[in-house]
Amino acid sequence: MTTLISKAQQRKADSHARIVDVAAKAIRRAGYRGVGVADIMLEAGLTHGGFYAHFASRKDMLIEAMQHAGQQNLATLERGIALRQRKGRTRFAALVETYLHDAHLDRVEDGCIVAALVCEMPREDDAVRAQAQQRVAAMVALVATTLPPSQQDQAPQLTASLVGALQLARALGGKAGRALLAQSRQALIARHAPASRQTQPGRAASAAKHSAP
Repeated sequence: MTTLISKAQQRKADSHARIVDVAAKAIRRAGYRGVGVADIMLEAGLTHGGFYAHFASRKDMLIEAMQHAGQQNLATLERGIALRQRKGRTRFAALVETYLHDAHLDRVEDGCIVAALVCEMPREDDAVRAQAQQRVAAMVALVATTLPPSQQDQAPQLTASLVGALQLARALGGKAGRALLAQSRQALIARHAPASRQTQPGRAASAAKHSAP
């Protein structure tokens, strides 16, 4: 009996994780208003009626999906930062090159939850907005870790620069969007990363374009 219960609990946990993962991609792709329970359950391969075995409401699903998306974002950024640091980049330059990588122009559903949803956040209710604010705070905290202590108070402004550059590049799309990303990478690194520890600008632009995000 215990084995049967354990298997049932594992199946439920697996289904729950699948719903959250699908929802985390969907909110980045379509926004809060573009995420319907029926569509999420269909994409997860589950019945619509099973939704309330996992969540009390659609709002609860959105909150958990945002948290999951934020955790995915931070893990992806940390991997990209570590890869570039091994190649001699400073932590700040590595963050800029990872966050403003050309691949993030089109891969919205796998990208930054803050960049995808920041314009919608003020229109949501308090609980959803509170989770959104936590995602912003987590991004600011990550940026702060790339700066020397004397400059960490600049983390909110630099986060805004990163997020805004990505949003505008996505709005432009194509060649113009990639050009804006390249210009933003170069400007941010030149302004905030010690020149003596960086590769040459041309090599940096090439590395940012071709390295993994």
